[in-house]
Amino acid sequence: MLPHKTSYSGAGAVKILMISDVYFPRVNGVSTSIATFRKAFIELGHQVTLIGLMKAGAVRDLLPQLRKQEFDLIHIQTPFRAHYLGLWLARRLGIPKVETYHTFFEEYLFHYLPFVPKRMMRFLARRFSARQCNQVDGVVVPSRAMLEVLRDYGVTTREVILPTGIELEAFAQGDGQAMRKRLEIDPDQPVLVHVGRIAFEKNIDFLLKTLTRVVAQVPELAVIIAGEGPALKHIKQMTQELELDDVVHFVGYMKREQLPDCYRAGDAFIFASRTETQGLVLLEAMACGTPVVSTAVLGTHDILDAGKGALVAEEDLNDFAMKCVRILSDRNLRQRLAQEALEWAQEWSDEALAKQMLGFYEDVQIEYAAAAREPA
Repeated sequence: MLPHKTSYSGAGAVKILMISDVYFPRVNGVSTSIATFRKAFIELGHQVTLIGLMKAGAVRDLLPQLRKQEFDLIHIQTPFRAHYLGLWLARRLGIPKVETYHTFFEEYLFHYLPFVPKRMMRFLARRFSARQCNQVDGVVVPSRAMLEVLRDYGVTTREVILPTGIELEAFAQGDGQAMRKRLEIDPDQPVLVHVGRIAFEKNIDFLLKTLTRVVAQVPELAVIIAGEGPALKHIKQMTQELELDDVVHFVGYMKREQLPDCYRAGDAFIFASRTETQGLVLLEAMACGTPVVSTAVLGTHDILDAGKGALVAEEDLNDFAMKCVRILSDRNLRQRLAQEALEWAQEWSDEALAKQMLGFYEDVQIEYAAAAREPA
């Protein structure tokens, strides 16, 4: 199935109600996706109301106020509490419900519940995901790989491939040298960057092991790791054990407006997560003109398969290290990939993908209305 290409017909402004357990100031792919689509919808003349993390009773108390808004549909952004509150609201408001499947739970949950056998956790995650996806009127997935996963689970709800777009203007500027100066990294020193949640499923252990091989060939290397998360203590300890203390700079949580400086500080962006449903940070790095070295697993395939702006590596220490060394050592290659990255990022603009989402909303509304007219 190809990504949805039908843009909204333009028949009036759409009133969208979103609900999520996650939003800023917590920075992750879900909150970024919500904010990006919400901003683009509003700029296109549509209305978006977002219910953030709240108690169920507080959401129910909002019902009279929400009825007056006459929403066209509700877009559920996270599972668990937001999902069930979203279903409840959709029933009472008499509107269709769409949900985005942001997180690959099958490869995620067992990192946080290690006492549960992995096979059992995967079974439960699959059943849970299929059940929730089949309870809504439309499911948005950010990549072809995730679409195939959900179909294997038994999801029969209407689905569409729609990744999160990039706010290109937000990444058009950035001062990489200022970031280097702050960290006392020389202007000409080779630098690799990683941005993202510091979590076990992000496979940062693999990146650190790879760095020991890169440093052996590029001894002046510096590495910037931006982000926070449950695996931070483990990753810092591993950095010490691998004797990378003088190489790796942990800069912690960064506000979104600071990220372009971080991306642009690097000669390349490195990534090896096995669980990404899209891999938005790859596009953000590319929008800053920073080439990428990454594995292509699950959702990152859609970004990397074009072979633009990136060197795709196997999850093999030697192969990944070799590609890092190659990109750090070849200025002409870096310049070519940087230009490709900028051009490729243009294909993922937030406005274009927002219009496609509006088209999907319209299709779901039409089907919902037709089903409502059918005899019981």
